[in-house]
Parts: sequence; structure tokens; C-alpha cells
Amino acid sequence: MDYTKFEKARIIGARALQLSMGAPPVIELPAAIFEPSQIARLEFEKDVIPLVVYKS
Repeated sequence: MDYTKFEKARIIGARALQLSMGAPPVIELPAAIFEPSQIARLEFEKDVIPLVVYKS
């Protein structure tokens, strides 16, 4: 699904907040990555973010 840059930022931001509050990542992480925003971006790129988005 194609998202605007604003939708993409909102999705990644929401996931980064979840990760910063202790949610487990759903991907295998490289050793150098530990920031929630970077993890959320990787999950978005791999299309595995556990969020449901409804577009009208």
C-alpha cells in the first residue's frame, strides 16, 4: 500500500512510541541498532509493523 509522507511518519512514530514503552521488536535486530525510531523504520521497510491502518 502506498502512503503519503505524513502517513508514513505517523505510522513510524506510533510504532517508535510503542517500542520506547517496552514493546518487543518483531524483527531480528543488528547489533548497532537500538533506537526505537530506527527499529520502527526498519520494521516499516520490511512491512512487518503490527499496526492496522484503515484508509477511507
